[in-house]
Amino acid sequence: MKSSQNRAIITVVGTDQVGIIARVSMALSNQNVNILDISQTILQDFFTMIMIVDLENAKISLQELQVILKENGEAIGVQINAQHEDIFKFMHRI
Repeated sequence: MKSSQNRAIITVVGTDQVGIIARVSMALSNQNVNILDISQTILQDFFTMIMIVDLENAKISLQELQVILKENGEAIGVQINAQHEDIFKFMHRI
């Protein structure tokens, strides 16, 4: 299993609509961020997605990526958050 040193967790939540995955994927691709895993679910009209991404070869820092994703989410009316994998694991452990 790859080290979590350069990995982040991205979550997307909002009303389902055409193009959410495409928009997030394009924003990541533009910054050379590799998607390692993706899971998405639609419950009635409610869209949720979680991605594990590799930042090893990213053109920008995680903090800069967070800003880009937030702006993309606001543009289409969904909430997009990105956290370092270690922080995500710590916050969501039982």
